[in-house]
Amino acid sequence: MNILTIEALHKSFGVKPLLEAVTFGLAHDEKMGLIGANGSGKTTLMRIIAGVEKADGGRVMIPRGSRVAFLPQNPSFEPENSVIDAVFDQGDPTLRLLHDYEEASHELATVAETDEGLLARVSELSHQLDVTGGWDREASARAILDRLGITDFSALVGTLSGGQRKRVALARALLLQPDLLLLDEPTNHLDTETIAWLESYLSRYSGALLLVTHDRYFLDRVTNRMLEVRPGGVAKYEGNYTRYLELKEEQERLSDATERTRQNLARRELAWLRRGPKARTTKAKYRVERALALQEGGKTGPDATLALSAASTRLGKKVLELENVSKAYGELVLIENYSRIFTKDDRIGIIGPNGSGKTTLLEMIVGNVAPDSGQVESGPTVVMGYFDQEVRPLNDSLRVIDTVTEVAENVRTADGSVISASQMLERFLFAPAVQYTPVAKLSGGERRRLHLLLVLMEAPNILLLDEPTNDLDIPTLAALEEYLDTFPGVLIAVSHDRWFLDRTVDHIICFEGEGKMRTYPGDYSAYLEVRKREDAEAGKQTASKTARSIQKKKKSPNTSKGRSGKLSFGEKKELVETEVRIESAEARKEEIESLLSQNSSDFEAISSLSSELHELTSRLDRDMERWAELAERS
Repeated sequence: MNILTIEALHKSFGVKPLLEAVTFGLAHDEKMGLIGANGSGKTTLMRIIAGVEKADGGRVMIPRGSRVAFLPQNPSFEPENSVIDAVFDQGDPTLRLLHDYEEASHELATVAETDEGLLARVSELSHQLDVTGGWDREASARAILDRLGITDFSALVGTLSGGQRKRVALARALLLQPDLLLLDEPTNHLDTETIAWLESYLSRYSGALLLVTHDRYFLDRVTNRMLEVRPGGVAKYEGNYTRYLELKEEQERLSDATERTRQNLARRELAWLRRGPKARTTKAKYRVERALALQEGGKTGPDATLALSAASTRLGKKVLELENVSKAYGELVLIENYSRIFTKDDRIGIIGPNGSGKTTLLEMIVGNVAPDSGQVESGPTVVMGYFDQEVRPLNDSLRVIDTVTEVAENVRTADGSVISASQMLERFLFAPAVQYTPVAKLSGGERRRLHLLLVLMEAPNILLLDEPTNDLDIPTLAALEEYLDTFPGVLIAVSHDRWFLDRTVDHIICFEGEGKMRTYPGDYSAYLEVRKREDAEAGKQTASKTARSIQKKKKSPNTSKGRSGKLSFGEKKELVETEVRIESAEARKEEIESLLSQNSSDFEAISSLSSELHELTSRLDRDMERWAELAERS
């Protein structure tokens, strides 16, 4: 049974059709990835399904009573709403209960004196959650909010950054536990660890999912069906993103074979025409018409692809040097005494939690931010190209072609040839008609692509990319990765896109907090392997250290003079029982830590194990304290 059925949907903007004859269905347990070039209509289709936008024709059918949750690319909230209102204030009765309980509990915790009426309200709401089974939803909500880094429920949404608002909106969508979940670029503004958690969560999600994302690992691991939006309708593919690529490759092989057959047949028919047969029988006339049709026919296979090609400036011996660089904002230390000499073959990926200092490092390298101490020096031949998160200011009143010609009328490409600005725009998939439209009419992805073109036109030999995968479609990303394969300069990329990092870099710099940074050889997958081994080893060492501490305490002489008297029979028995519990707890703790390391991508397992570990650690601390007290007198 379908949770979503689309029939003959179409949508136009002005005279330009965007969505045409879109027809497909989504079963209640399917997870579908929605792909297509920027401007193909993916976001518009999602908005129509969510009821935010109206189609010009066709039907969207969702069974009555089904819950639908939609995460837009740029979620909006009432600025004066608190985070708790934004997350919990929904039509779902249980979420409404949780909202009221959390709000009342927060108010109770902040009052100076005990408020009996407020205490009674908290108690009543707690009872209602017991009766309705709402505590299970509360535990799930806590796990989701914690993993998304949402802790301050009283903060006003208007004070949050764009990334924080996206996390709040994502939490809201997940907490609803909808029958149909619509996610438009959910990985934007999330760090790699949070993306891995979300990936695992959605893989086990029991409802239907329609997903737009540029993160190809995420797409590959979460979806089981692909829908490609393209001119004239949509194409459906069974399987995940890898299977989609395999099927597309097979289609292109068949298309090439068909084109070769058409060309061979056209040559034979043309040869027949040139012989000029005198008898124009019905059969002969048919052959003339077929020959003309073959001449006019053409390949209808692969779509147009982005062709990135731009020259770079020769790089000298001295490239880039950072010497004891430090940067802090108040008490928040981002970078502390960091030094590195970059060479012209460096291809560096930079990772770390949001707000850890990744962008600040790039800003210091390009000179937009001054370090608090230390030196940043670049060589005399260095030309930096900075593709930052905030798209460079563009004059919306200018035409696209004028925006480019302001930089250069002609562009030198990587092979040494010179092409016009218009030809360069065509290589970046800006059709002639689009080139003469105002910049204001470009989509977010098209503006981002234009920004990339302007950066590459500067012929950089050090290319700094800050979250380059945000708002770029998959074809553009594939073309960018291919371009970077032969880029003859230094690449420094901040990214949460694991596929992009695996594809383009050979070293990882990880921001580890409190100003510390560490370099790992290899791509992102190699970094993950190293971290898993180190985490497993650290868990073993912690367990071993704790066990040795217990043994040491057992053997240490009684040095306490503050208390006197031997243990009673009951206390001696308690001491033995406590020792047994401690040893058992330590063994279980080591086992849990090992399981956490082995199941890092299994959200349900991690949630259950983390809860057990928290309870176990609290109980162990109490037992250790009691054991020490009794051991001093034994």
